Amino acid sequence: MLDSYRTIQKDGQAELEIKKSRFICSLKRVYTEEEAKEFIQQLKKKHWKANHNCSAFVIGEENDIQRSSDDGEPAGTAGNPMLEVLKKQQLINVCAVVTRYFGGTKLGAGGLIRAYSHSVSHALEETKIVQGILQQEVYVTIDYSLLGKLQNFLEQQEYMVADTQFLEHVTVCVLVEETEPFIAAVTELLSDQATFKEGKKRYHERLIKK
Repeated sequence: MLDSYRTIQKDGQAELEIKKSRFICSLKRVYTEEEAKEFIQQLKKKHWKANHNCSAFVIGEENDIQRSSDDGEPAGTAGNPMLEVLKKQQLINVCAVVTRYFGGTKLGAGGLIRAYSHSVSHALEETKIVQGILQQEVYVTIDYSLLGKLQNFLEQQEYMVADTQFLEHVTVCVLVEETEPFIAAVTELLSDQATFKEGKKRYHERLIKK
């Protein structure tokens, strides 16, 4: 498993107008090549009147699968520039489709490369990028009287609380990157009045702020 990864926060769409041509970039999280191809076909059916539906996608922890299509634009002016934007942002499991409705003004090779690149970059700014960080679940069980003190500590240290169970005692599931320092800090904070149990490892996604 990767220690961390980058991908889009959610599926989304953004539009630009460049010299009267409409460029509509649609982004989607995909985990297989089949999913990506299905997404591309859906948009081709939706925008069947468009002049081009160019695409690019990256799939796998190490971007094992990389594909792009110019869909009728001059070779190398659409799909590959789109793919390069995804790779430059170090994204995984993302498919981008840029739909172009021609406005009557030719852009030239350089203009097309800039337009398709900008379209993907603009859409990424709109949909946002997240970083998924591999973290360990730690279950902290305490008496009810200590809950406020623990909650304040977790909030101040910006720990992610995944779940809280209120039974005979309170059990708080906290996601941490380093288990031992966390347990040591909570043990000291609560004067050794907490018990700990490790759960599974899982990813927690955080918005990347510019």
